Amino acid sequence: MAVDDPARFHRMCRQFRWLAIFMVCSVGALLALAPVVFLLRGEGRPVILLLREMVWATPACLYLFAVWSIGSALGQLAKGRLIQPTLSDALRRVGLALGFGGLLSVFGITNLMRLMGDERSGWAYFDVPGMTLGMIGGALFLLGRVLDQATRLQAEMDEMI
Repeated sequence: MAVDDPARFHRMCRQFRWLAIFMVCSVGALLALAPVVFLLRGEGRPVILLLREMVWATPACLYLFAVWSIGSALGQLAKGRLIQPTLSDALRRVGLALGFGGLLSVFGITNLMRLMGDERSGWAYFDVPGMTLGMIGGALFLLGRVLDQATRLQAEMDEMI
């Protein structure tokens, strides 16, 4: 089988899409079950604790959206959609999700926790993985825009010829 075999590429895209679906569904189910378990245990726990846990899980939801977007893009590629428009859309969506997830993880969560009465929270949380994901997200978003601009320039060059 040749390295540039399109059938192999499409098969790998389909496999990765199903891996992304499995990850999003399994992790999403665990995130959705956490409030249910909290409510079933009861034991007179204040509801503010449930709200804090839900706020704490918000960046994970954005990261799962990024994984879902990657799986969706690879599913479109497996169906034969053109790589360039699919890639630019996916880069922008994944970049925004990772960027906002990272920003929320570093700055938003701690301040929301402070508003909910958590005295231990500071103004910013030194979360190196969150910072890294935020930076990577910003870079991916910019790369998506660069790819869009390259597509427009290529179309303009094609018109000249």
